[in-house]
Amino acid sequence: MKIFPAIDIKDGKCVRLTRGDFDKLKIYNEDPIEQIQDFLKHGFKNIHIVDLDGALSGKLVNLKIIKKISLKRGVNLQVGGGIRNLESIKQLIDIGVEKVILGTAGIKDKLFLKNACRQFPKNIALAIDVRNKKIALSGWKDQTNTDALEFIKTIEDYGVSRLIYTDINKDGTNLGANIQESLSIAKKITIPLIISGGVSSIEDVKNIINYKEKNIEGIIVGKAIYEKKINLKELKELE
Repeated sequence: MKIFPAIDIKDGKCVRLTRGDFDKLKIYNEDPIEQIQDFLKHGFKNIHIVDLDGALSGKLVNLKIIKKISLKRGVNLQVGGGIRNLESIKQLIDIGVEKVILGTAGIKDKLFLKNACRQFPKNIALAIDVRNKKIALSGWKDQTNTDALEFIKTIEDYGVSRLIYTDINKDGTNLGANIQESLSIAKKITIPLIISGGVSSIEDVKNIINYKEKNIEGIIVGKAIYEKKINLKELKELE
């Protein structure tokens, strides 16, 4: 099971949101590079990064910071936020990003998603951000009526290498992950799934691992780390 400590970047700082609300933003570290160093010191290699400025603006904003992080030895990055074209994908892959996460652009434009998967095989991940099983877009500001599972089934043969499935109602709340919904989705699809949103304790992580669902590739852990609800040493021992 891969465990992804999360870094969300806003205005060059390491922050977290609550339920995707930019009015409920908290800064945890002024320097994302310093935060990465802490994760690497504890042995983590897989890191989840979201350019929140990019998600809002529709273009890569924090590319220089991401490049500095990607140069750290042994780090495997999955990066999302503001990636709307093939050029942006190439920019990230060229600096060493392992998985480029498409969200709004890939969901709104299936042809773009398909072309991205063809041009960058094994490098494209898709973020499925949901409220009450319905997809939300544009930094979670645009709520659609599109059923998440129904959408995933329509793109299942495109070549998406990984799904990041986030329950927005849980994200940043420290109330526990929506494990049952994530497991239900994972059982019905063939694309490997990463659970995201609301992981609040070591017990949450253990519960996900203990289900032994073969299509669950990993877990993203964010706010619980920054709020000291999860100890990094204990977390690493579960990976």
